[in-house]
Amino acid sequence: MSLKAKITWGFVAMLALLMGLGAYAFRTVQHLDHGSRTILQDNFYSVQLGQAMLQDLDLDRAGDQPGGAGLAQFQATLTREAGNITEPGEQQLVDSMVAGLGRLQAGAARSEPELAQLRRQTHRMVTLNMRALTRKNTLANRTATNAGRLLLVLLTVGSLLALGLVLSVPEAAVGGLRKLLASIEHAAQGNFAASIPKESNDEFGMVAQAFNRLLVHLSDFRSANLADIITERNRVTSIVHTLDEGLLLLDENRHIIVANPVACHLLGLPEKLMLDRPAGEVAQENPVFRELLAFAQLPAAQRTAQPKLLTLGVGPTATHFQLTVHEATSFNAVTDKMEFVGSILALHNVSAFRKLDQTKSDFLATVSHELKTPLSTSNINLRLLLDQRVGPLNAEQRDIVDHLKRENQRLLHLVAELLTVARLEAGAAIVLNQQPTDLATLVAAATESLQLQLRPRHLVLDVQLPPNLPAVNVDLEKSAWVLLNLLTNAVRYSPEGGRIGLTAVATPDGQAVQVRVQDQGNGIAPEQQERIFERFVQVPGAPPPNTAAAGTGLGLSISREFITNQGGTLGVESTPGAGSTFYFTLPVA
Repeated sequence: MSLKAKITWGFVAMLALLMGLGAYAFRTVQHLDHGSRTILQDNFYSVQLGQAMLQDLDLDRAGDQPGGAGLAQFQATLTREAGNITEPGEQQLVDSMVAGLGRLQAGAARSEPELAQLRRQTHRMVTLNMRALTRKNTLANRTATNAGRLLLVLLTVGSLLALGLVLSVPEAAVGGLRKLLASIEHAAQGNFAASIPKESNDEFGMVAQAFNRLLVHLSDFRSANLADIITERNRVTSIVHTLDEGLLLLDENRHIIVANPVACHLLGLPEKLMLDRPAGEVAQENPVFRELLAFAQLPAAQRTAQPKLLTLGVGPTATHFQLTVHEATSFNAVTDKMEFVGSILALHNVSAFRKLDQTKSDFLATVSHELKTPLSTSNINLRLLLDQRVGPLNAEQRDIVDHLKRENQRLLHLVAELLTVARLEAGAAIVLNQQPTDLATLVAAATESLQLQLRPRHLVLDVQLPPNLPAVNVDLEKSAWVLLNLLTNAVRYSPEGGRIGLTAVATPDGQAVQVRVQDQGNGIAPEQQERIFERFVQVPGAPPPNTAAAGTGLGLSISREFITNQGGTLGVESTPGAGSTFYFTLPVA
């Protein structure tokens, strides 16, 4: 039988019991009520009539004339009694009383025997109804007692049946759910072997059977997925282990979950001492990994701006690795958003590129050094040609010599910059001669030779220096070189007849002075504003017509090196079409 049928038949039995109990109780009450009404209507009424007749007889006895008012009332009462005959023998008694009353009324004088006879008969009638009243009352009491007992029995049976239903139906409904819940919890924990035993053929039995089939399918599905995952993991592990670059994978809790042989070799740690351990714990034991982890925890923008280069070993056998960090994310369908799942630390071997870069640097240094001597000699010879003591030159020859001299100066400037770059790439320290210097002195040193560049293009240099600026601790020569380089770039990219602004202001903390050079050129795109400080990268876009040729792309790179080594910063603020503002800070003396 199904659970629904069990519950339905249980409630039907309860309903039938309640209806039967109610019907029996209603019938018993109706029967008792009818009996009580019958007693009151039949016997008790006859008793009242009998008492009235006795009073009438007593009234008649006290009268002087026979057949007076007392007998008349007696006759009327006896007539009503004749219409309320309910007990056996009561009819004969009433008939005898009617006959006696007739004889008494027919006599000329009062007959005491007849009155006494009527009184005795009336007493017998009253006694007969009183006995019937007592008998019927006793029967009604017995019937009420039996009905009460039967109702108590039925109520007890109904209560036991209801108690049985209360104890069995909820348990039958909830017991299966408990088993299903327990099995679901085991399945949620990955235990698909905790099936539900089929103990009945009701709905819970069918649910248990269907759920057990689901567990079998889930177990097969998990086994298949696990096999696929293991296959993919083995494939990925094989790929990772065959890479010639170091690879480390950290989960979202910063635990090391992958370390390929190259990474283990570079760090000098076996794989078993790294896997499933907190990255911070391994960093405390290994200084190289501590350096890598510190870089991985930097903001992404800072990691991109300043890549991490790791050098292992010294001399020609040294190997160089560049660290890149990738934040791994995955879409979570439950929360409907991307979530951080770990970090990938990749160590790329850039030793070959470093060797090429070193070869390039050596080549630049050699070529620059070799070019410097003949260029200097050519410059001296050009000066001699322009000297009147050597011999006069016509106008065309003088123009040619002037042009050669300018190109020679440009080549000398380029060679000087290349030599500076070569020294910086070789790791040579920048020698600084920092002394307290007034900012006006620095500006004067930088702008002294700038006037020759401003006049041909009718440019105006607007210098705004507050009188209360503090002295700065700088290398005057290198700082003036930086300022002159920024002003030269402003001249190159400003339109003819434009204005170049040069201002200075103390920083809010009072620890440095910021110098700003503002032009009215075309501006620089946001994506190019950081790249222009790299070597051999020039400001995008051609300079205005009739200006000097573009530079080498080394000036801003060297300028940043000079300013950074003096404890300052060099940057740019620019909006395309609205000009650019280059600024640098110098520490207060």
